[in-house]
Amino acid sequence: MGAIPVYQWRLAPDGLATRRQLRALGLRPGGQEVAAQLERARRGRGPLVAYLYSTEQAKPVRPMTPAKRAALAKANAARRICPECRRDAGYVIPSSLGTCAACAFPDEQRAA
Repeated sequence: MGAIPVYQWRLAPDGLATRRQLRALGLRPGGQEVAAQLERARRGRGPLVAYLYSTEQAKPVRPMTPAKRAALAKANAARRICPECRRDAGYVIPSSLGTCAACAFPDEQRAA
């Protein structure tokens, strides 16, 4: 594969879209190569880069099957269980804490 075209922010031609834009249209890249690159300048750091795909070659998003839906529900439920007290926290446990708020800050919970 040779060099791909690079476009500035908001100057990409019609018919090209990012993964997120494809998803909003109900499409996915479908194994196609990156068609172009989009760059947006940032102060003090390198440019923000997004890859663009052809909307012509994009394929429809695969439908959610009952098995996939069940697996996703199970995974999300597991993220709510505190590994320390084994209770459902009622929210997704932040990875920064690693436990529910009651286990992470026991002194503050007693005072409240």
